[in-house]
Amino acid sequence: MSPSADRFPTATQTLRTRVVMGGIFAGALIALALSVVFSWSDGVTGGSGGGAGKLSAAAQEAFHSPPGSCLTWDNPDASDARKVACTEPHLFEVTALVDIGAQFPEGAPAPSLDQWQQIAQQKCTSDVKPYLGHNLDPYGKLTTNLLRPTPSQWDDGDRQLRCGLQWAGPGGKLLPTTGPAKEQDQSLVFEPGTCLALQGKAPGDPIDCANPHSYEIVATLDLKSKFKDGYPKQDDQKAWLDTECNKAASDYTGGADLDAKKLILTWDLREQESWDAGSAKVNCKVAALLPDKSGLQAVTGSVKAAPAGPDGGQPQDGGPPSDGGGGPATSSSAPPASTSKKNG
Repeated sequence: MSPSADRFPTATQTLRTRVVMGGIFAGALIALALSVVFSWSDGVTGGSGGGAGKLSAAAQEAFHSPPGSCLTWDNPDASDARKVACTEPHLFEVTALVDIGAQFPEGAPAPSLDQWQQIAQQKCTSDVKPYLGHNLDPYGKLTTNLLRPTPSQWDDGDRQLRCGLQWAGPGGKLLPTTGPAKEQDQSLVFEPGTCLALQGKAPGDPIDCANPHSYEIVATLDLKSKFKDGYPKQDDQKAWLDTECNKAASDYTGGADLDAKKLILTWDLREQESWDAGSAKVNCKVAALLPDKSGLQAVTGSVKAAPAGPDGGQPQDGGPPSDGGGGPATSSSAPPASTSKKNG
């Protein structure tokens, strides 16, 4: 077995363990994300310091979308939110409508952040399995969240919420998915060649590999290509992935010596719950440990082999880790215990 695999720290703890405001969509989205990124008071026109503020027609339509609708946006505040076909890349898929008017009648103050978190957990989980037609992978890429009324809609008595599914990256950024959720592979994997930012000592969201980063994804493997008779024990997963990820890393890097670059190779493992939900794909990835092995160290540049030059010279790969450490770990980025359950 690769000597570095078992001591490699995992990615950040699953986002499913906490629901935090991911403020986008004109203040209307509660997401399983890591930070508040929205500061509008009500909508597109008027803004946080302007007048009454009204949602655009497209945003109004998006906010009132029925189950099965997919939404996307480009602006950080989602002021250009719009409905798109679910076959196109999107950031949110509506799964259910929920009315909380009985709990919060007209004239009642809007829920606090803690209350919104509780509502999201209570109201947006029970309908997911019927909507998908199968279980939601608790360790997968899709997470439940909700759209809530804007302040003016709330004041007008609107108490209808829209539960939905989205992919929140390890750093909290919403990542696009393509296809209806019920048809998507829920495996939490990134495309080979993806690099993840470094937040504290742990992975963040996808970033250009030219920038300091934590993981670089070198391959995606399907456990079901090996284990065809049911869920494999994690020791069996490790044994197979040790061989296959080393092969994949050699192909990806052009045979680079990772030890000489002070890089280590690791991989994801899948839980029984993920397997039962159909998630069997895992990433092989490289990264660098801090000297005290307390977390990840910044790496700059890709380890992917460059194409051979016109003179037939050997491919060149990326450089070694930078000298800069990851900085102190924070409560949202400290790496958990040693067994990796999921990517990112």
